Amino acid sequence: MIRTILNKKVLYLLLDSSVILLAGVIAYFFLNPYVALPMSSYLFMVALGIGGYSILAGYFGICATLYRYTSIKDILIIFISITLSFGLTTTLAVLLLEEMSFRYSLLIYLTSLLLVSGGHMLFRIFHDYKKRTFPRKNTAKKIRTLVVGAGDGGNLFIKNIQKSSTEINIVGIVDDDKTKNGMRLYGVPILGSVSDIPALTKELDVELITIAIPSLEPKNLENILGICNDINLPVNLMPSIEDVMNGKLMVSRFREIDVVDLLGRDEVTLDTKLISEDLFGKTILVSGAGGSIGSEICRIVATFSPKKIILLGHGENSIYQIHRELNKNFVGKIEIMPIIADIQNRARMFDIMEMYKPDIVYHAAAHKHVPMMESNTVEALRNNVYGTKNIAEAAKAANVGTFIMISTDKAVNPPNVMGATKRIAEMIVTSLNEEGKTNFAAVRFGNVLGSRGSVVPLFKEQIKAGGPVTVTDFRMTRYFMTIPEASRLVIQAGTLAKGGEIFVLDMGQPVKIVDLAKKVIKLSGFSDDEISVVETGIRPGEKLYEELLIASENTGEKVYDKIFVGKSVRRSLDEVMSFLKTLDGCSEDLLKERLIYFSKTHQTAA
Repeated sequence: MIRTILNKKVLYLLLDSSVILLAGVIAYFFLNPYVALPMSSYLFMVALGIGGYSILAGYFGICATLYRYTSIKDILIIFISITLSFGLTTTLAVLLLEEMSFRYSLLIYLTSLLLVSGGHMLFRIFHDYKKRTFPRKNTAKKIRTLVVGAGDGGNLFIKNIQKSSTEINIVGIVDDDKTKNGMRLYGVPILGSVSDIPALTKELDVELITIAIPSLEPKNLENILGICNDINLPVNLMPSIEDVMNGKLMVSRFREIDVVDLLGRDEVTLDTKLISEDLFGKTILVSGAGGSIGSEICRIVATFSPKKIILLGHGENSIYQIHRELNKNFVGKIEIMPIIADIQNRARMFDIMEMYKPDIVYHAAAHKHVPMMESNTVEALRNNVYGTKNIAEAAKAANVGTFIMISTDKAVNPPNVMGATKRIAEMIVTSLNEEGKTNFAAVRFGNVLGSRGSVVPLFKEQIKAGGPVTVTDFRMTRYFMTIPEASRLVIQAGTLAKGGEIFVLDMGQPVKIVDLAKKVIKLSGFSDDEISVVETGIRPGEKLYEELLIASENTGEKVYDKIFVGKSVRRSLDEVMSFLKTLDGCSEDLLKERLIYFSKTHQTAA
């Protein structure tokens, strides 16, 4: 491989050197009748020009650029290299030669510049023309595609599609900018606006619509989606710039439209410098590492080059999956350690913390399903409360630097078991912050789209079965965020934690669940008439409206873009443990009642 690369570099350098030699011969024959110079002077200047260019071309990397990918930047570097080379050649010729000609030096410089840069550009033009005119034979049928958007996104997308050997045949473009109508983009005609899509798809036998506008407003996206549903055509998006930069997708690959695109959320971004300083070379432990949030935290953390990531989880298969994925992507770079363990096993938690001594712990392990925990109160108490106490105290004993607990908006004035146990877990974590070296903090989430237990997969399942889609109450609203967004918040919170905080994301406006259901129906290619939405009644433990902070916790302090910090009312660990001891022997109903009562009455200051 290395030998092949070196051979190509030498070949390209020899080609450019041969062109400069040819320029010298042309200049010689043109000027020789008028300027009588000894042959040694001609040869000296040509040799110096080739030598200087070779050194500069190697330094700037021109010889490493494939001719067929020559860019304007490459032509500029060729210009600089040849100019510096012949500037040096002329200077040395004046100093070392008895006879030299400025006219010859200027002519060979201009001829070399024309032939070398022109050769690169002609090769690029010929290659592009050949690829468009004589594409590789592909027996697969080309998909006739109409592109929406003739701006920067459309320009980038069409350019890359034409470069790639894909199954896509772009037959036209639509754009609502009427001044572009009738123009062409890389040879593809701009035929009208979005409203013309139905007529154009019939006229051109279009089979696919691709939206190439990264900044498209959700309402406009929903409008296009509605048009495509009416004419029964699939629609997709060009990948986001973030996905391209992260290497997840190429520009020429498509991205399915997700419900997130229709909600119009601007996702939180990371302070990568601060996080890199916090994570680089560190040992990170993630509990619940096989879950949707835990696994995404692991993926993001891994990009900041920690020394070791400890994947702690109770589910063997989910830990196997994330371990396999991270090993594939970061083999030889990060030590990935899978550990099957239950946070309810206190001795095991202390052994793990003592053995690996992590610098940072992200505690994502928990039971989170509200109706399920209403029927399993004892298990919710054991896992969410005692499990959190076990791993938090083990972290403190091992002098972990930062411990971030993932909480929920359901911990605010909780009417259900899940929210109550998470609020009590918050009390335990913040109480441990009073002494020792560990900074304990919590991060409250809204509902996470795409996570296990999320309402969206349920809607999709109901749509697949032919409907109806069920919503417990048409008045119900929820805050929503994406899995990557939630995971970023956890990681960013870790860098900001000083101890005792509850971090909350500015989640914008709450979304009506019935509106979300209708968006998922439209996204699936159906109309409201085809798939109905029905009301079934609120389930045990559910709230109509969620809160992120109560009044006494809300400081209004913004610590980062879209991240606020709330001030929790701290309770001592002795107070919490005294209450927990009173639960021994309680019936299921009484246990549930007392958990909810304690978590509510101990949320505000006494």
